[in-house]
Amino acid sequence: MYRYDDRDRAIINDRVAQFRGQTERYLAGELSEEQFLPLRLQNGLYIQRLAPMLRIAVPYGLLNSDQLRRLARVSRDYDKGYAHFTTRQNLQYNWPQLEDVPAILAELAEVEMHAVQTSGNCIRNTTSDPYAGIALDEIADPRPYCELIRQWSTFHPEFAFLPRKFKIAVSGSEQDRAAIRVHDIGVQIVKRGEAIGFQVLVGGGQGRTPVIAETIRDFLPEEDLLSYLEAIVRVYNQLGRRDNKYKARIKILVKALGPEEFGRRVEEEWQQIKDGVEKLTPEALQWAKSFFTAPDYKTFDDAASTAALQQQADSDKAFARWLERNTYPHRVPGYRAIKLSTKPTGVPPGDVTDRQLEAIADLADTFSFGEARATHDQNVVLADVEQGQLYELWQQARKHGFATPNIGTLTDMICCPGGDYCSLANAKSIPVAEAIQRRFDDVDYLYDLGDLNLNISGCMNACGHHHVGHIGILGVDKKGEEFYQIQLGGSASNEASLAKVLGPSFSRAEVPDVISKILDLYVEQRRAEEPFIDTYNRIGLQPFKERVYAKAS
Repeated sequence: MYRYDDRDRAIINDRVAQFRGQTERYLAGELSEEQFLPLRLQNGLYIQRLAPMLRIAVPYGLLNSDQLRRLARVSRDYDKGYAHFTTRQNLQYNWPQLEDVPAILAELAEVEMHAVQTSGNCIRNTTSDPYAGIALDEIADPRPYCELIRQWSTFHPEFAFLPRKFKIAVSGSEQDRAAIRVHDIGVQIVKRGEAIGFQVLVGGGQGRTPVIAETIRDFLPEEDLLSYLEAIVRVYNQLGRRDNKYKARIKILVKALGPEEFGRRVEEEWQQIKDGVEKLTPEALQWAKSFFTAPDYKTFDDAASTAALQQQADSDKAFARWLERNTYPHRVPGYRAIKLSTKPTGVPPGDVTDRQLEAIADLADTFSFGEARATHDQNVVLADVEQGQLYELWQQARKHGFATPNIGTLTDMICCPGGDYCSLANAKSIPVAEAIQRRFDDVDYLYDLGDLNLNISGCMNACGHHHVGHIGILGVDKKGEEFYQIQLGGSASNEASLAKVLGPSFSRAEVPDVISKILDLYVEQRRAEEPFIDTYNRIGLQPFKERVYAKAS
C-alpha cells in the first residue's frame, strides 16, 4: 500500500495545525458559524443531530493494522467506543467533541491518515474494488490509478470549491464491484491489444435525481488519465450550476447538454492540456505501481489444499456455510479472500466497536500480511488468507462477531445512519434494518433466496444507495411522521439499473411484512435458481405491486 513520504507528512501536519488554530478561534468567538462552516467541512467535520460527526478518509478502502489500532484508540479515547464504515470505504465517528477534533486529526496523522476532502464541494475519496490485486477477473490492478487520482485531487487549487461534491470510482475487473456507473466519474480499466487504457463514464449519481453514467470515451490511453479527468472537472467547474444545490451535480449538466455535447467540450478542453504537466510518464506510472506489489505468497499444492479445506467443511456445517458465503476466490493457488461481516442481527450495518477494530488488526497481522480493506457494502475484507488457515480464522472471527454467514444475502444490507444521527434524514434507518434482520434471521431461508441486495436510506441523499438495491427502502416524511417508500429492481453492477417505486409508502411497522410479500412472490415466480433481480427483470414491477397492495378478502 502507498506510504507517505516527507512531503505528505508535512502537508498533513500543516493542515492539522491550521485546523487547530481555526477551531480555537471559532470556540473563542473569533470566527462566526458561517466562517467556520467551510473550514470544518474541508476537514471532514459535520454537525449532526446530536453531536459532531467526523469522517476519516480511507483511500480506496485500504488499511494497515497500525491504522486500525489507532482508529480503535481514537474511538475509545474521544468517542463512545465504536465507529461506522461507510459506502465510500471511509470510517465515521459519531460522537467526538468539537474541541477534541484537532487532537484526533493529529493522532491520525501519526499513522498516515487524515479527514481531508471527506466532505464539502470537492473531489471526495476515490473508491475501488475491495478485491483489487487478487480477483480472478482482474484486467489490471486499479489501486495505482486510485492513488494517482488521490494525489492529483487532494488540495487541487482549482477544484476546492466545485458546484457540488464530486465522486470518482475505478474498476479494474470485468465485473464492476465499485459501482462506477453511479458516480460523477466512473473509470473502467480496459485493454486494447496489450495496451492498458480506460473507458470513462460521466454523470452518474444517486440522490434526488438518480442517473446512470454515460460513456464519453471508450478508450483513453493510460498516460492520459489525469489530464482527461482534469478536463472533465474543468468543464463541470465552469458550467455546473451554482444557483441551486439540487441541480448542481455534474449529472444535471451532462443531462442538460447531452452526453455527446458534454464529451465534445471535454475533448476540446483536453486538447489544450493533454501534453502538459498532468501527462503520466512511464516513470510516474511505474512509481505508482511500485507500492502495490504482491506480498510474499507461499507455494501450495492447490489440489491438496482444497481437498483438506473440503474435508473441514464436510465435518462442520457452520464452517461450510461461512466458507460458501464469506470467502472469495484468489488468483494465487492456495489462498482466498475473506469478508468479515459487520452485520449480525441487532447490530447497525457497518458499526464496529473499538475492540473489534483491534481484532481486525490482529486478524490482518495473523492471516493477511497486516492489511485489511473497507468495502463499498460496509464490511471488511482480508484479501490474502491461506486456505489452510481459514478454519482457524473463522473461529477467531466468530469470537469477535465477524462470522455471520450472510454475505450477499438479504441481511447483508447497506444502511445509512439515518435519523438516529443525521440531521438531514427524514426517517430512521437502523430500526428498519434491525426489524428486517430479526424477521429473516434464518440462514436456510436466506440461502434459498440467494443473492439479494437490500439497501436503506433515511432520506433522498441516498447515502444507503437505495436506488441501486434489488430492494431499496427510502425514509420519507409525511406531516412529521416517518414512512418508508419501497423500490425494486436497482443494480450497481455492469448492467446497472435504477429501482422503480412500488407505490405509496408504509409505516415502519409494516415494512417487514411488505418485504415478506415481495419475497413470497419472488419464490413463487422464479425459475430454478434464478436470482431475484433476474426474476424482477423478467416479470416486471406490476406483479409485486399487486401482491403488496392487494386488499385482504
